[in-house]
Formats: sequence, structure tokens, C-alpha cells
Amino acid sequence: MSYLDATAELYKEAAITPDVGLCCTTNPIWQFPGLSIPKIMQEMNYGCGSTVSAQDLINDPKVLYVGVGGGMELLQFSYFSRQKGGVTGVDMVNEMLEASRKNFKVAEEENEWFKSDFVNLVKGDALNLPIDDESIDVAAQNCLFNIFKMEDLKKAVSEMYRVLKPHGRLVMSDPICEQPMNDDLRNDDRLRALCLSGSIPLKDYVKVLTDAGFGTIEIRARKSYRVLSPNHYPTDELVYIESIEIAAIKDPMPEDGPCMFTGKTAIYYGDEEYLDDGNGHVLLQNQPLAVCDKTATALAKVNDQIHISESTWHYNGGGCC
Repeated sequence: MSYLDATAELYKEAAITPDVGLCCTTNPIWQFPGLSIPKIMQEMNYGCGSTVSAQDLINDPKVLYVGVGGGMELLQFSYFSRQKGGVTGVDMVNEMLEASRKNFKVAEEENEWFKSDFVNLVKGDALNLPIDDESIDVAAQNCLFNIFKMEDLKKAVSEMYRVLKPHGRLVMSDPICEQPMNDDLRNDDRLRALCLSGSIPLKDYVKVLTDAGFGTIEIRARKSYRVLSPNHYPTDELVYIESIEIAAIKDPMPEDGPCMFTGKTAIYYGDEEYLDDGNGHVLLQNQPLAVCDKTATALAKVNDQIHISESTWHYNGGGCC
């Protein structure tokens, strides 16, 4: 049995019998006015963060969600795209697709605005998406891509890039790990399917995205996720795992490389009312400006009266690069 088969079997079991502790369930479940999320969907929330952000979901977007879970985020996306087939959910596990269909019937009873045909559920593979080129405004996945080994991860990201429209967004939540893991952890297919031992360092994760062509990367959240300890896992040391929420935007790749926002800000504190660096960045006196990491480095060389913050690993848009 391959690691992908092990993953499918695990989520087949989770579709038939909801497993509340399967993934991190400590994140808030975003509620919006007039939205009721059925209890069964909350019990089948198998993600490690959230991929639903109002800033991405304007003008009735066409949304793709890969790995449907119990349908919770599909319902949340539908809240912003109330049109027949506005949201497409792709999953390779028949039982998970069927569970989501049943859950949407419950959602219809609890939400007057929602109709099941807002969501088009399709059996398919993240490595070969049954979706047309450049047909999607927002693509998302939650705690799925970390399961893939590197070559499959590259294929999955490339497929997402293919189906997105120009300037479309790939929004993701996944575990990451900055420490090396031993072979026993890496080669344990069940631990990989449980979204643990497939975690890779953030720089490697980002490189897969930029190698696929995404010109802008936003780190929107970074927080604690799990600890693999010697008394529970095959490791001689504590292994600390974080989860990230990240958006990769299908912008053209700048000549000097991708723009990556990690929560840095620049504040000019000189004597003039503002500072213009001549490269499109105007800093008002003592007003913070969110900047990408490249711009932060460049501004630090322009003037010695600019304060550059450290990365906060939380970015909510509005920045300048």
C-alpha cells in the first residue's frame, strides 16, 4: 500500500465515523451573519487552520477546494459565492464526497440562503485536477498538501497554478516543521496521513510555490500545531510542528524574484513629512507601511531613519512592494 492509499483509507474511515481529534480543532470556526454551520460539519473539520478570508472572496468568485472534508469550508466559501456551481469541491475518496452531500442537506435546513447546487462535488485527484485551465478565482486546500512527498507536492501546486486565472489566489493551511525528522517518522505512512511527518520547513514550502510561478506570497498566520515527543512517537527528541496560513498569488514573477510578505513594516522617523525612495514607495512620517521582505531590505539601505520591524508572520494585505 502506498502512502496515498494509506491516506485514502484513513479519510474513508473518517468519513464513515467522524474523528473529532483527527486534525487541529482549536482554531476558531468563522461564523458570518446568517451562516449556521451544522454540528456534523464542525465534527468533520479536518483542517489545521482556515482558508476562508473575506478579502479574497469578492465579486462572486469561482472557488475550488481540494480535499472536501465534511464540507464546512465549502459552505463558508458558498456564503460568498451564492451561485450554482460557484464552488467546486474535489476529493478522491467516495465516502467523503457522499458524507459532504449529506451534510449539505443539513446545511440547507439550517440556512435559508444556501442551496446544495451552489457546490459541485467532483471525484478527482489533486495531482491531476478535473478542472479547466484558468477557470478559478480562488483555489484552496487545508492540511492536505503536507501529506504529499516532494515530487507529488510539486505536481499538486502546479495543478493549482494551472487552473487559476491570472492574479488568482491559492490559499492554504498546512503544518510546517523547521527541524529535521528521522527516517522512521518520514517513512511512516499513517503519521504522514495524519498531517504530522510530511511537514517541511517554510522556506522549502515557499520554494515549491515560487518555482511553480507564483509571484507573490503572503504569510497570513503562523502558530503552534503539535509536538512529537519520544514517549509517543519514534523520535529521540522533541519535534515542534507549526501550522501556517499562506496565500500564493498568480502575479507575474518580478525580475528580482518573488515578493514575500512575512509581516514586516517600515516606519520613517526623519524630519521631512514623507520619504520617497524613488521606487514607488512613499513613507509618511511615523506611519507604518507593510512591505515585502525585498522592499524591507532595500529601504534599510536608502535611509538610516527608517525602522524595519522583524517578521511577525501575520500579514493581512495592504502592503507595498
